Formats: sequence, C-alpha cells, structure tokens
Amino acid sequence: MSISFESALGIHESALRVRGQRASVLADNLANVDTPNYKARDIDFKAMLAGKMEQAGRFNMHTTSAGHISGAGMALDDAGTMYRVPSQPSIDGNTVEDQIEHAEYMKNALAFQASFTFLNSKFKGLTAAIRGE
Repeated sequence: MSISFESALGIHESALRVRGQRASVLADNLANVDTPNYKARDIDFKAMLAGKMEQAGRFNMHTTSAGHISGAGMALDDAGTMYRVPSQPSIDGNTVEDQIEHAEYMKNALAFQASFTFLNSKFKGLTAAIRGE
C-alpha cells in the first residue's frame, strides 16, 4: 500500500507556500518604506489559499525519456496581491506604514512557523508508520 502525500498532508503544503509568498510581499514593503510613490501590497491569505486549492493552474512537467519521473508544479503569480489602503498617507505617495508592516510580518511569521511545525510532526508520524513503530 502506497502513501499519498497529497492526502496525508492535505492543505498544509499549500498553506506553507502561500505564507512564504506573503512573507516575500511584506518584506518588499518593509524594504521600500522610504521609496517615494511605492504602494504597499499584501496577500489575502484566505482567498489565495482557496484559489490554490481549487485552481486548475497546475502544469505537468514534460518528460523527454521513459526513465524520467513525471511531476506537477504550482504556477506562482501575483494574482492574489492587493494594494493596502493606508490610514495615514505619506506626502511622497508612499503607502507603507512601518508599524503595520512589522506587525503583519510577525503574524505571518508565527503562522508560517505553526504550519511548518505541523508539517514536521506529520512527516515524523509518517516516518514512524513506515518504520512500524
């Protein structure tokens, strides 16, 4: 009997990927806090994850030999990014608010760590099941 990682891990692999994408967007915002006319962006985690789960945007990898292993990947795009509306806009047109970005980044980092810890425990459980422990 084979183990299906997709059924064993469920939504958590996609959640970890979306959290990573959100961390990248928030880090871009923090890096551009002093850039004139930079518009702060964010990802709606719930909407993006729902889209990843029902999205037919998976692509099959093309194999050139019968000995190659086929696989599937997930297309990454900026479709889920939105612009953040500032509570106090800057005179230079920059919409990044340092304190809000830090708070959102930390919340996302904690959620990322929780997802990672959950996946780690799932893999430990699968390893124990394979070993018969």
